[in-house]
Amino acid sequence: MSAHTQTAEKGQNTTLLCQESYVCSGTDEAIFECDECRSLQCQRCEEELHQPERLRNHERTRIRPGHVPYCDSCKGANGNIMHASMTGSRQIAAVRCQVCKINLCMECQKRTHAGGNRRKHPVTVYHAGKAQEQEEEEGMDEETKRRKMTEKVVSFLLVDETEEIQVRNEEDFINKLDCSPDQHLKVVSIFGNTGDGKSHTLNHTFFYGREVFKTSPAQESCTVGVWAAYDPVRKVVVIDTEGLLGATVNLSQRTRLLLKVLAISDLVIYRTRADRLHNDLFKFLGDASEAYLKHFTKELKATTARCGLDVPLSTLGPGVIIFHETVYTKLLGSDHPSEVPEKLIQDRFRKLSCFPEAFSSIHYKGTRTYNPPTDFSGLRRAVEQQLENNTTRSPRQPGVIYKALKALSDRFSGEIPDDQMAHSSFFPDEYFTCSSVCLSCGCGCKKSMNHAKEGVPHESKSRCRYSHQYDNRVYTCKACYERGMEVSVVPKTSASTDSPWLGLAKYAWSGYVIECPNCGVVYRSRQYWFGNQDPVNTVVRTEIEHVWPGTDGFLKDNNNAAQRLLDGMNFMAQSVSELSLGPTKAVTSWLTDQIAPAYWRPNSQILSCNKCNTPFKDNDTKHHCRACGEGFCDGCSSKTRPVPERGWGPAPVRVCDNCYENRGIQLDVAELPSDEEGGTLIARKVGEAVQNTLGAVVTAMDIPLGLVKDAARPAYWVPDHEILHCHNCRKEFSIKLSKHHCRACGQGFCDECSHDRRAVPSRGWDHPVRVCFNCNKKPGDL
Repeated sequence: MSAHTQTAEKGQNTTLLCQESYVCSGTDEAIFECDECRSLQCQRCEEELHQPERLRNHERTRIRPGHVPYCDSCKGANGNIMHASMTGSRQIAAVRCQVCKINLCMECQKRTHAGGNRRKHPVTVYHAGKAQEQEEEEGMDEETKRRKMTEKVVSFLLVDETEEIQVRNEEDFINKLDCSPDQHLKVVSIFGNTGDGKSHTLNHTFFYGREVFKTSPAQESCTVGVWAAYDPVRKVVVIDTEGLLGATVNLSQRTRLLLKVLAISDLVIYRTRADRLHNDLFKFLGDASEAYLKHFTKELKATTARCGLDVPLSTLGPGVIIFHETVYTKLLGSDHPSEVPEKLIQDRFRKLSCFPEAFSSIHYKGTRTYNPPTDFSGLRRAVEQQLENNTTRSPRQPGVIYKALKALSDRFSGEIPDDQMAHSSFFPDEYFTCSSVCLSCGCGCKKSMNHAKEGVPHESKSRCRYSHQYDNRVYTCKACYERGMEVSVVPKTSASTDSPWLGLAKYAWSGYVIECPNCGVVYRSRQYWFGNQDPVNTVVRTEIEHVWPGTDGFLKDNNNAAQRLLDGMNFMAQSVSELSLGPTKAVTSWLTDQIAPAYWRPNSQILSCNKCNTPFKDNDTKHHCRACGEGFCDGCSSKTRPVPERGWGPAPVRVCDNCYENRGIQLDVAELPSDEEGGTLIARKVGEAVQNTLGAVVTAMDIPLGLVKDAARPAYWVPDHEILHCHNCRKEFSIKLSKHHCRACGQGFCDECSHDRRAVPSRGWDHPVRVCFNCNKKPGDL
């Protein structure tokens, strides 16, 4: 009976042949489909088969172009549809079994021909034409069409539990939604506690019960991260979130992720199965409202301007629907019909001191489930009604939604330390503000996260306190301040108009200078023989600034004066090299004593190592421990550690073995007068030594500068013993490859990577000095 052509067996049924073969032997084109005979029939077979009286009333349909018959197995013996609950309509046949002589849809073929001998039955494949599909759609009601539109919807992971967006770009986001890039959409998200059935609610509210979002009867949460799907019926991006109170890892980041989803949503469903509304619901919405207004509104407006969007992203926050399902208790407001549930909710917010003013509206929708399943029809109508309201939140293109989410993720990202977790609020400020803390006073930065990427400096709500360790006092010119300008000034060895040689001579004679870019030199520390006033009382103002991690520190108290003096000495040595003579050990020891701190034992008194008692010979080098000040040989003082209590700052310096072993014990250090602290004392001593011995400088100029480098090194320079290779080319330093410090960044370089010369006024170097290759490329003043 299966007289199909060869092309028909390949599934290309452009011409349907008679399936009866009663008269035509299956060679004629089919003209009719008889529902009771369950076959396609040609003109001759149809007339012959229906001649008997009992067959004349069979319902026969004339076949149109592109026609595909219905599935025979989907009907019962009386012609009723068997699988209407599953499909909603009678199914079109996909194949015809040539042995069983029946038409089968894909579902029935799997059910009846998946095993046994029937699996080997030859079949003919049908292909429905467009005309047939249009005919089927015309026969569907509106509800069936909506169901059919959502049949191919699938969800995808939008953001994982670590706040990482899982779509590559805007185009990938649109492709996964499977919508047009020009389609205007709204966003609906759902929140609630773990186990309250959020995913199940979305599946029944938007997708007619299809499991678009995964559900599970297991104890573990089946939704990890944020998942999204597109509802083509309502033109909505539906977002499913993790449940509250369910996460145990990255709790702070996951909670912050919820607020990002809320910020891009137009409508938020808060799902609860509690028989009575808990305080957590009101606290969550109240804290979310406060955090939205405080942190997200500004960022969404900036995104609107930055992306050139003509759709405002933050006119008002999303609307909220509280979906409350009860079993044993009455719904809110049902006791007194005159009481509006929304009014009762507002009163509850006020009693808890929670103010959800960020949300454009708050609605209550309740359902009481006496017997499962839950009735979602009321929620569905409430959602559709809110989506139709475009007065406060307008639909926008999917690209705009992605840009808003990306901007919030870039701004508010990064790990949140456990010690910053605040349990008094769902969304504390620590989740959204910069985590940097001032090293001096411990106050946190009040700027939003990742503000440094935009070049915005750190800022604190409170004033800082002075810390001797960081020396965070800043000088500003008093004369400029009185004229309405704030100009920072730095104590320096010489004025910008002085040459290195002249600057050295002036420094040795009249001390350090304070120079203002507008007013010129406003102060010299030894301008007169006596009676020199403190600059703070005369020409400068002082401010205490915060010390933020990663900053270069503060250039005050003449920190680089000693090193500039050494550079000047080196310059003079080169200029008078023909007069230079090799220094004697006596001159070396004498110069070291002149620049040594007060607690160091003078070289003339050190005759043997303080630990091993080995006598020093004439050519032996004596080393001072920076902690106790005694003299040692190199073997007994080769270790290093920070000695901030002696004014050496946080960098490791040479100490003896005993002081290294007792590094946990605080030294009893006598407090020095305030005007004899830090680098100023050392720089002045070096200057006084040169001043008093200017006559001997010519013959002693070639003294190794390594003897005084520890005393002269600026605070921001990396110590020599920590520099093992060039910071740029990574070449290892050796006796033949010298170390050089960049005067801008303080790192160590070889000569090839630091041969450029530029002034570095921000560090106090007004004349061209050595800078590295990278700093030389920076535009503007260094």
